[in-house]
Amino acid sequence: MRQTVNIHQALRHLTNNQATAEINGKTVGECLAELVERFPGIKPKLFGKNGKLLNYVDIYVNAESSYPEELAKPVIDGDKLSITLLIAGG
Repeated sequence: MRQTVNIHQALRHLTNNQATAEINGKTVGECLAELVERFPGIKPKLFGKNGKLLNYVDIYVNAESSYPEELAKPVIDGDKLSITLLIAGG
């Protein structure tokens, strides 16, 4: 299965300035594991020490949030994943 991951602009310096990556996986977690394997520096920007996504990271699959399934959410061939960093302020 082949998916495309859109990488948030703030993380591209960790992916050799690649905006997208072609990834294989059956779940969001498998896709992100392959992304981390290719670009190890991105791991601490996505995951906490507990292995879960950081609270300001959201992964969208075909423009829909993967929450609450997050890493367990199934994906199929051709899906488009987007890494989104949630920002708050006042």
